[in-house]
Amino acid sequence: MRVVLAEDLFLLRDGLNRTLREHGFDVVAVDNGPALLRALLDERPDVAVVDIRLPPTFTDEGLQAALQARRQRPGLPILVLSQYVEQLYANELLAGGDGAVGYLLKDRVTNTEQFVDAVRRVAAGGTVMDPHVIVKLLSRSEARGTISSLTPRERDVLELMAEGRSNAAIASTLHVSESAVAKHTASIFAKLRIAPSDDANRRVLAVLAYLKR
Repeated sequence: MRVVLAEDLFLLRDGLNRTLREHGFDVVAVDNGPALLRALLDERPDVAVVDIRLPPTFTDEGLQAALQARRQRPGLPILVLSQYVEQLYANELLAGGDGAVGYLLKDRVTNTEQFVDAVRRVAAGGTVMDPHVIVKLLSRSEARGTISSLTPRERDVLELMAEGRSNAAIASTLHVSESAVAKHTASIFAKLRIAPSDDANRRVLAVLAYLKR
């Protein structure tokens, strides 16, 4: 599996590069926005792992390069690895739901397995969202009344769904039955006026795409 990795800090980039290679990935590592765009178009990776802020201006070069590449390669999986919860950029990443997405915070990735699993899940078409990012999206949406009708339990289920968890995993986490999770899920989609889907990743993207509007 080929990965394009974009990170400007040498030590972090080198560490992530070594970690991915040790787990069988073919890695192309870059340290700035223009190089990232070239690599994404020329190397045609299975997934992009990018920091939002890259040289030369350290604003949003990483994300913009990834999104520009996705416009030329629809469906390109993108995993953002950022130091901050950039709500505006999370919304832009989720816009349209075109392709698998992930958003992790650097200081909350606590072990190798967590990071490698996230890369594999996004590359396979899944969704990986840090709970802190989800809370930001939910909070902004709630201020406009989009989720005000959800019960506390439904919000718990929604957050776990957005992390890409199956009904069985959600049931285990919340200590309820799978049938109860199914009922909560149906209620969530009904209240948010989003048709349920049999595909877990698509339903997560649909919920997140709705919440970012």
